[in-house]
Amino acid sequence: MGTTEVPDLLPGTLELLILKTLAAGPMHGYGIAQHLQQVSDEVLQVGESSLYPALQRLLLKGWVRAAWGASENNRRARYYTLTPSGRKQLTVERKEFDRLIFAIHKVLNTA
Repeated sequence: MGTTEVPDLLPGTLELLILKTLAAGPMHGYGIAQHLQQVSDEVLQVGESSLYPALQRLLLKGWVRAAWGASENNRRARYYTLTPSGRKQLTVERKEFDRLIFAIHKVLNTA
């Protein structure tokens, strides 16, 4: 099985994956990318050129907030936290994503 670069995902999917990841607690950008890669069994490879613009969009929408802190190796890192409105948006996005996947599945299984 190959890897999937984030631009190959459906529009909005990266934001959904980030929101879901942050639902577990605050995390820095590199940690988010590593989490997505590990949980997806190395299928999803999220590069900085995709991750940080997505995080910026989420910040601008008010769905996440950011604060500087120390990483595991004592380096300065920006930690992202899901906001209450981000938690609500995660529910909305998840329902819409499930609806979309169900529709695609129906098309693919039509003779």
